[in-house]
Amino acid sequence: MMTRLSIPLGLLIAFGSSAIAEEKRVGERRAPAPTVSSDQLRGIFFDDLSEAIRGERPLLSTLRKSAEAMQSKAASKVASSDGEPTNDTWSRLISPVSLEDEVKRVRLHFDSIVTTPGAFNSGGYQDARLDLTVLATLFAIIHEHSADVRWKSDAPAARDLLARTAFNCKAGSTQVFNEAKLRKADLQDLVSGTGLNSRDAEPENVWTEIADRSPLMEYAERLIGSLEGNSRDAAAIAENVDAVRRDAELISALGEVLTKEGMDEADDDDYANLSRAMISESKQVVAAIERADFDGARSGVSLIRGRCDACHEQYR
Repeated sequence: MMTRLSIPLGLLIAFGSSAIAEEKRVGERRAPAPTVSSDQLRGIFFDDLSEAIRGERPLLSTLRKSAEAMQSKAASKVASSDGEPTNDTWSRLISPVSLEDEVKRVRLHFDSIVTTPGAFNSGGYQDARLDLTVLATLFAIIHEHSADVRWKSDAPAARDLLARTAFNCKAGSTQVFNEAKLRKADLQDLVSGTGLNSRDAEPENVWTEIADRSPLMEYAERLIGSLEGNSRDAAAIAENVDAVRRDAELISALGEVLTKEGMDEADDDDYANLSRAMISESKQVVAAIERADFDGARSGVSLIRGRCDACHEQYR
């Protein structure tokens, strides 16, 4: 009895195709391999890999340092193209929130001063000069601040407009009152988000053209008075912690402004040391608040008062 084998059709086709292909390969003719001498390859390939490297082999540490240097240079170029400083001096002294809140507060006070020509010419121009000087200084800081502070794009133009009117407010007149009214409208546009009509301004801060020391000294005295009022004891600080922080940061920033190149007495070592000490103690108040050490913050306020009094005794 014969037995039938069951072989799949696909397998038979595969075997057949393989046999045909093998038969073709046996009869296939190919071109002979080219003969190339070593002289013909000279100048195209290196005989030794070491010949391809000039100088010493680079170390991994060297490559990393080079990459870091290039990244740092690129970051510096980006900062410069954005018009921002390459350091964060202001961000270590004052927060965007404190700057924005103080601009709003001083602007409201300025609005209450610029009402009628009579009131302005009778003494209101002096208060206007103080407010405009402070606002010009704040916008100058905003311009250089490394953080994204509100009104930053308008800050240089606002700085120049306010500083110019502050200078003119050394005396009262109808002309100066009308100029102050224009600044009042400009500030309203800024705060409302409309922005300034013109943004023409100097690219850099020229501190001697932005603020006089006399109104800034008066402003510092008011800030310290506010600090003392809100830090009578630990409970008072706890209730007014935001105001205490803001005033301390503003005093710290003010101390930095007063020592800028060209400012009155900025090249006096004793004056500079008093300003730097005030900056340091203001930062200590902020640090004490952050760790809820309200007694420590109160002690810091007392130290700031001492520095301010010492400064007023020697400099006006």
